[in-house]
Amino acid sequence: MVRWIAIVGQLIALVVAQRVFELNLQYGLCYMAVGVSAAANLVAVFIYPENKRLTGQENFLMILFDLLQLCILLFLTGGLNNPFSILVVGPVTISASVLGVRATAILAIVAIVCVSMMVEFHLPLRTEQGFVYRVPDIFLFGTWFAITIAILFSSLYSRRVVSEMSSMSEALAATQMALAREQKLTDLGGVVAAAAHELGTPLATIKLTSAELMEELEDRPELYEDAALIREQANRCRDILQSMGRAGKDDLQVRRTPFSTLIEEAAEPHIYRGKVVHMIHGDTDHEDLPIPVVQRRPEIIHGLRNLIQNAVDFADANVWVESSWTENSLSVRILDDGRGYPAHLIGRIGEPFVRRRRNSQEKSQRPGYEGMGLGLFIAKTLLERTGAELNFANGSEPYQSDETEFARTGAVVLVNWPRTAIEGSGEAMGQNPRFTI
Repeated sequence: MVRWIAIVGQLIALVVAQRVFELNLQYGLCYMAVGVSAAANLVAVFIYPENKRLTGQENFLMILFDLLQLCILLFLTGGLNNPFSILVVGPVTISASVLGVRATAILAIVAIVCVSMMVEFHLPLRTEQGFVYRVPDIFLFGTWFAITIAILFSSLYSRRVVSEMSSMSEALAATQMALAREQKLTDLGGVVAAAAHELGTPLATIKLTSAELMEELEDRPELYEDAALIREQANRCRDILQSMGRAGKDDLQVRRTPFSTLIEEAAEPHIYRGKVVHMIHGDTDHEDLPIPVVQRRPEIIHGLRNLIQNAVDFADANVWVESSWTENSLSVRILDDGRGYPAHLIGRIGEPFVRRRRNSQEKSQRPGYEGMGLGLFIAKTLLERTGAELNFANGSEPYQSDETEFARTGAVVLVNWPRTAIEGSGEAMGQNPRFTI
């Protein structure tokens, strides 16, 4: 469709030049160039069905054909003296939007070479009386320079925009996958906790009945062993369900939990990974306020878990997870004693796919880690969906000396919520009681 529009525009320009301005051009060759483009489009319509997706090489060849056809038309109609010469930028910009870097680079080089050749080699624009339309050399050079700059700038700009959009789409897809996984784990934990609660009564009945049978079958050893086996397996089922229900958390069915418990759950997988994780809840300024009860949302758990994982990965020995609350807000501060965020990247933390070269120390700290910032992006995106505001900073400048044994000189993340954003509504319904036999 775009090519048909270009063909119609070229025909209109030729007709106006011939009928209105009465320019003396090689119209036969010009119409032939337009006809070749129309024929190529007709062939493409019949060869490729409408639902055909062209390969990268096929797209490259089609855009290259359009670029060369346009340059031939410009050669026949005055070269850079033709104001339509700026259209050479179009195919390169399209290539930067849909094709790879290599294909775009080739098209940009071809376009610049063709434009450079047309400075000297072109058929002049002549009137019917034989006068030649020609711009001064300084403007001709300016036109060439402007088109060259436009080709480079538009291709780089388009490529950067497309790359950023692609990275953001991939990062958002990864965020949705992480959230879906955390939601499944949360739902599974709730099912397990409910099962442990509901199966408590029949297991207690089985255990009680087997105990009575054991008393009555003391004089029949072969049957007594079967009754003892039933009791033993009932105890085993109880232990399994209790351990599974513990993973589901006691208050999953009501989806509410104390704020400190929520943070400890997020930090739990990273407590025994070789670093000391200090959990500090509340502050001295608001000791009279009770611990808030908040919604147990998968976004909060997974987001905080990613932030704590990042702190544990890059800490030297200690990580601090501090929670505090006021009458209007809740906050979590995560600190470590590592080297902190790189100074040149601290303003971009939270963006996806921030690449940088790692040194040998970082590789040993976190082997296999690519340093793309995707974990922090997922954490930031999920937490912001719950109404949180995140701030990233360093505890101190790297050239400052440590004055204490456990100096908090590494990375600092502050997560702050309004209480109305995540605080549970209504009174707590209590906890899921564990059965005992």
